[in-house]
Amino acid sequence: MFLLVFTGTFVLALVPILAMSLLSKRKNQFPVTGRTVILTGASQGMGRGVAKLLAQKGANVAIVARDLKKLDAALEYIRQAAASSPSQRFIRISADLTKYEENIRVIEEVTKWNGGQPPDIVWAIAGTSIPKLFLDADIKTLRDQMDINYWAGAFMAQASLKAWFGPYIDSYSAPPPDPKAAAKSKEKPPPRHVILTSSSAAFVGVTGYGIYSPPKAALRSLCDNVQSELNLYHGAFASRPSSTLIPQVKIHTVFPGNISSPGHAAEDLIKHPVTFALEKDDPMQSEDEVAAAAVAGLERGDYLIMTNWLGHLMRWGTMSGSPRNGWGLLDTVMSWIVNVAWLFIGPDMERTVWKWGKANGIYGKDGRKG
Repeated sequence: MFLLVFTGTFVLALVPILAMSLLSKRKNQFPVTGRTVILTGASQGMGRGVAKLLAQKGANVAIVARDLKKLDAALEYIRQAAASSPSQRFIRISADLTKYEENIRVIEEVTKWNGGQPPDIVWAIAGTSIPKLFLDADIKTLRDQMDINYWAGAFMAQASLKAWFGPYIDSYSAPPPDPKAAAKSKEKPPPRHVILTSSSAAFVGVTGYGIYSPPKAALRSLCDNVQSELNLYHGAFASRPSSTLIPQVKIHTVFPGNISSPGHAAEDLIKHPVTFALEKDDPMQSEDEVAAAAVAGLERGDYLIMTNWLGHLMRWGTMSGSPRNGWGLLDTVMSWIVNVAWLFIGPDMERTVWKWGKANGIYGKDGRKG
């Protein structure tokens, strides 16, 4: 039932998707050639895939993770895939991003390495899932999941925004007497980007992800709130004579699904059997596929970015007050359709878990947690 309803909904979406794609051909909203990008969690998995793709597109890439051995291997892998540009540069930095001061250090090191200029794009990908039942999780695991899956992204986002806006905030007092006197320029610098990486699990409660999904859902809420706040800064700075020197900042959240990676393989070793049952029909993507889908969404200028068809359907079912992608018409119509579909999908998921428990007990017929 789960896959059938989602598949039917996806088919219904094909016509408006094709129509909107033909009507909304726009220039690349995410140029990276010659720009400096920080990627956290980039020693393996999705992060490594994104680093490779952006290097191929001509970006200067700084990869960040904890494990130096993995970072060195990833850096060489990225160099080999890079565009043939003599000016292209790469660096790796070992850091524990669950500590706020480490995020500040990363921004400062990259700024120094980048000739005194802060990075143009910061993409927080670092994260890990420990798929356990909520009642089985000890306090340390609960805190660790929040630290790496929420705070590491939130800290990096704030550190980046402070580096970008700080000099202008420090010199800002009040709007000039005549706002019309503010200098205007035909050529403004390209936007800077903060990109947070959540998960499609943030949209739907699934047995086994009770300690992973909440921090990922919190990242979406953070993005919505920061998106709103950015309008305050952009509006205030627009009235200053120096407004043409201040790049606009855009924030996005990416919601990948299952990725074939060392991290996912480790998850499968401890995942509850009923979690396998719930996601058995979910699509699986390679690190290159998820990277390509995420970057394509950024190039379209999307705000909430899905990497597969299932993610789109899950997002449409929980749009609430988040800004819509593109014109917003497709998002609105699909949210109506998917919310109707959830009348069937939600109960079916709950019945799957109930039936599994009835047939197997809590942990399976052998009674072990796993």
